[in-house]
This record gives sequence, C-alpha cells and structure tokens, in this order.
Amino acid sequence: MGEPTTGSGRAVAVDWAIAVGVAATLLFTGVSGGDSATGAGLLGYLLLPAGGLALAARRRAPVTVLVVTGLCAAGYQAAGFDVPAVAYLFAVYAAVRAGHRAVTVAVSVAMLAALPLAALASGLHDTGEAFARARGALELAWLIAAGAAGEALRQAERRAEEAERTREETARRRADEERLRIARELHDSLTHQISIVRLQADVAVHVARRRGEQVPDALLAIQQAGREATRELRATLEALRDDDATPPRGLDQVPELVERARTIGLDATLTIEGRRPDVPAAVDRTVYRIVQESLTNVARHAGAATASVRIDFRPGALAVRVDDDGRATPDTAPVPGVGLLGMRERVTALGGRLRTEPRGGGGFTVEAELPVDRTS
Repeated sequence: MGEPTTGSGRAVAVDWAIAVGVAATLLFTGVSGGDSATGAGLLGYLLLPAGGLALAARRRAPVTVLVVTGLCAAGYQAAGFDVPAVAYLFAVYAAVRAGHRAVTVAVSVAMLAALPLAALASGLHDTGEAFARARGALELAWLIAAGAAGEALRQAERRAEEAERTREETARRRADEERLRIARELHDSLTHQISIVRLQADVAVHVARRRGEQVPDALLAIQQAGREATRELRATLEALRDDDATPPRGLDQVPELVERARTIGLDATLTIEGRRPDVPAAVDRTVYRIVQESLTNVARHAGAATASVRIDFRPGALAVRVDDDGRATPDTAPVPGVGLLGMRERVTALGGRLRTEPRGGGGFTVEAELPVDRTS
C-alpha cells in the first residue's frame, strides 16, 4: 500500500523537484537568518540542503528518509539555525502514506524531544519557558497534520484498490456467466448438427464396406473430421464450463494432428528438438491450437503438397514453426482471418511473439515463440 516504489520517469522527476525545492528553501532560510562561520555553522549549511535532497528517495525508502531528515533537522538546530523541520514533515507524510505508522510515531516522539534540546543547546531560544511550550505545540500540530494527510491519502488509495478489485471480480463473474451461455448455445446449435454429419458418414462407410465397395478417401476424411469435431466440441464445452481447469489438448496430441493431415493427402512431417521442460498448461494448449490452425489453413487454402511442423524446446522458451509449399508468395499480402487473429491473441496474451508471412521460395510460414518459465 502507499505510493509506488518503482514509478515512471514522471514520478521520479516530481520527487526530485520536491526535494530540490525543499532543499533550496531550507538553505535560503538558513542563510537569511544565520551568520555563523564556525565549524558547527558550516556543518549546518551542509545539513540544511541534505535533509531536503533526501526526500528524493521517499518512495523507495520512506523509513530511512524519515530518520535522515530527522537527524538533519536536529543537527542544523544544534548548529544554531532556527529553521523549521520542513523536510521532516514531508518525510512523515510519505512514511504514513506508505503504511509505516508505528515507526513514524516512535521517530516523531524522539524528534519532539530532540528538537527543543538541540535549540536550547545552541542558545537559539532563551526567551523563556512559555515560548518553548508554544513552539513545541506548533511543531506537534504540524506533525499531526502531516501524518493525518498521509493517512487520509493512504485510506483513499486503499478504497480505490478495493473498488478496482470489486470491479475485477464483477467482470470475472460476468465472464463466467458468458462462458456458460456460450457453452449452452454451442451445445444446442452445433452438437446436434455435427452428430448428424458423423452418423451419416458412419452409415455411408458401413454400407459401402458391406457391399464390398471401395470407400472414397473423401468419405473417410469426413468420417474422421466428424469424430474429431465431436471431440473438439466436447473439449471446448468442458473448457468453457470449467474455465480451462482441465486442458483438453496439448503437445502430446500434436502428432495426431500431423498424422491426420497425412490422411487427407498432405505430406506432413513433425520434428521435435531439445529436451522438453515442464510446459505451462496455457502454453501447452496454445501450441496445439497453432499447429491445428496452421495445418487446417494449409489443407483448405494453401494448395500445398507438403507441410513441416517443427517444435524446438529452448532455454526458457518454446518455439513452434509450421511451413508449407503452397501458393503464397512474398508479393502476396496475407489477409489475416479469424484463425490467424485468434492465434495472435493467444500468443500475445502469453507474452510471446508470432510471425506469419509468405516464404521467399513460395509457401507460408507460421512461427511462434512462447515463454515456458511462467505459470499458466
């Protein structure tokens, strides 16, 4: 909680602007009211801007800055400079905002005791006990105000974070409801139709074989596609209902994709390089989908005779590449369809990179690199 410790360049610039401004103010005030050229006076001239410049680190180390600004304030008071502890008030605000309330109270109590002693030791305030009490009350009031400001902003940030978390939970719940709705619609609209296609293909193959006729390759491909579509639809429905709790298809099923591509007349090959590490489930599913979509595009649109699938396990990454010798040429600008766009979204969501382009000698390349050192 509190101010960000690693912010943008703008936040760093603001911190330095505040630090330099406070340092300049303290130094100007000290120079205007002091004329000491002693060793203690020179030390005070160094401590005045030092306390202000320390504020540049108030986001990264609020407690350290609190102690440093307090010591600087006590030091230049003891050196004879009647300058308010402005830098320390900024440090109190930052420390409380960062959540270090107990430490801030302890250090401030010590400061309230040390500052009057330092001022008296230097001879700054010898005008009586009433003045010392009034000054102590004023310092306490400023400390309370700085701490209250820091706590108020801290609570406001906490409420903002809770509101953001509530919005995220609401969005997640709505996404779950939408997944269930899509699952129901897919089940109602597609399952029945695919089942009919598969049943008719099975009947046609069975009848042809009973008659001793040769079953056409196209009919066998339809039968196989119907079975696979049924499995894929069932897996998709399970994924939608379970929020990907049980990944349906992955690297282990890639050889099946390549073998299926061979059954429709495509000369497909699979090459796997490297030692397979523990692959996150999301990456596992994405590789399968990339290969599936690529081979589907080759079969439908490329007019290719060959396709090669290469999976390369590298240190911290997994690379998958699918090449074909189809009609695509470097002069042909590819028009990304729904499949390629979905592929890119999957890869980008995992922090990976995707390249889809025609090959120099003809054909098309799909190449993705995915990190494997993160949890899914």
